[in-house]
Amino acid sequence: MIEPVARSFAVLEALSHRPHGTISALAEETGLPRPTVVRLLKTLAELGYATQVSREAGYRLTDKVLGLAQGIRFIDHLVDVAAPHMSRFTKKYGWPLYLGTISDRAITIRHSTAAESPMSFERSALQKRSPILSSALGRAWLAFCSAEERRAVLTHLGVRPDARLAAAFAKIRRDGYSFTVLPRTGRLQGIGVAIRSGERVLGCLSMRFIRSAMSEHEAGMRYGAPLNALAVTIAEDAER
Repeated sequence: MIEPVARSFAVLEALSHRPHGTISALAEETGLPRPTVVRLLKTLAELGYATQVSREAGYRLTDKVLGLAQGIRFIDHLVDVAAPHMSRFTKKYGWPLYLGTISDRAITIRHSTAAESPMSFERSALQKRSPILSSALGRAWLAFCSAEERRAVLTHLGVRPDARLAAAFAKIRRDGYSFTVLPRTGRLQGIGVAIRSGERVLGCLSMRFIRSAMSEHEAGMRYGAPLNALAVTIAEDAER
């Protein structure tokens, strides 16, 4: 924990709860000393994220803070673009699709066609979080993102890269798709592909199926190419 950063965000969050806030009110809400709040407010003002309304009213946030949410707005845009394409895929092939992005230390499901699939095993999985290292979505992301991002994600997970991981990611890149790492008794399997713009991964798609219905090899042969074509189409539309 880097305390100055934590204190800065505490003041930002406290300001976001009100139209404007006095130093006394912000100090009381954050539990920080008044001199610390004063210094942080002046720094935020110099950076353009806050401005002083008056000595009586205190400070308020500026619209510059909206720029901090651009990544979230892009996720909403990606979902809007991907949803109709995903629906057409599920209508054609039957199996449910899931769109996920990295969120903190997991992959979060942002959209799903589970409710549209006659072969679905759940009605919805929105906001469900899956492990990055073992899920098809997470493994596709790590395989196709830049080496720098891969190192950063693994470090955040507390995982040291090794030859075994490197070989697994290299195989995923060769195949063009990943699979969930399951125990032998696991009933459901997922095949994942990355939605890419160059080395940048915008999101990942997975198709979930029953293991008794087909093997991983059969799933790759049947659906690897259609899933990657779908990912390319979504990426092109998202970047327009």
